[in-house]
Amino acid sequence: MAQGDRTEGNALLQALRSGDRMALGRAITLVESTRPADKAAATALVRDALKADTASVRIGVTGIPGVGKSTLIDALGMELIGRGHRVAVLAIDPSSTRTGGSILGDKTRMERLAGEDRAFIRPSPSGGTLGGVARRTREAMILCEAAGYDRILIETVGVGQSETAVDQLTDLNLLLAIGGTGDSLQGIKRGIMESADLIALTKTDGDNEPRNQRAAMDLKQAIALLPPRENGERPPVKLCSATTGKGIPQLADALETIAATNLANGYQARRRQAQTHWWLHAAIQEALAGEFNNDARIRMALPAMEEQVARGEISPFDAAEELLRVFRG
Repeated sequence: MAQGDRTEGNALLQALRSGDRMALGRAITLVESTRPADKAAATALVRDALKADTASVRIGVTGIPGVGKSTLIDALGMELIGRGHRVAVLAIDPSSTRTGGSILGDKTRMERLAGEDRAFIRPSPSGGTLGGVARRTREAMILCEAAGYDRILIETVGVGQSETAVDQLTDLNLLLAIGGTGDSLQGIKRGIMESADLIALTKTDGDNEPRNQRAAMDLKQAIALLPPRENGERPPVKLCSATTGKGIPQLADALETIAATNLANGYQARRRQAQTHWWLHAAIQEALAGEFNNDARIRMALPAMEEQVARGEISPFDAAEELLRVFRG
């Protein structure tokens, strides 16, 4: 990396470490860049940011579309800020590279948090793949921690789309559900509940309250049939309403208790260590895929091979083997 790039990268790191949210935004934009000229600077920036010693808690927030993730995050984030924390929200958004993202929509639904000096909200684009979502989100999370944010909330796009990747990012996962939607049974089928450390039934107000209370009993019975998480625990079930604020302090208490317990018994450290192992292999796969797709011989041979596959003249598997032989030279 050129000396000028190094100097500029150091200045950017120092600015975001001082709490400059604009600098943090620029830093995330740099690591999200696909320009080859930005790669070295982005890599160096993340490497230096990893040296930050922030006692953070990384929380995944997931649930079906319409469950009220953004509204719940707004209320929970304000509760955490009231307890002295700095909160960063990273919203995984698979459409943002095409449409400009959901940042305006997110900030509309997180009105209070968006106006808070101790909060930072940012969508993380997918680049078209779940691996892309996870890589950029992980780097953005590291930069947020270097900037002093100690509670990182990672909002997924919805059940079944990126929860596996998010499980490789977080210290604990919060699953949101609504009573009367059949979500609990669907969650069991998809295994989403098996990755939850805490389940919250949202919109527990008005006519929803008795439905959520019944759903909570059903969920507790279902949870008893599931295997516990790696730390030996099963997720507790909480009732809350982001609109009225009911149950939000108790939800924050439960999250903080789980995080403190996992830190004290060493589970958080073991989980993060396992995640770095996963990320090593993900980085290898990404690098190999990048080299393959950028190889001049592959770029020349691939269109014709795709046409042959489309016409049924060769199977996808044989085509892949042939392209790999070309790549290996």
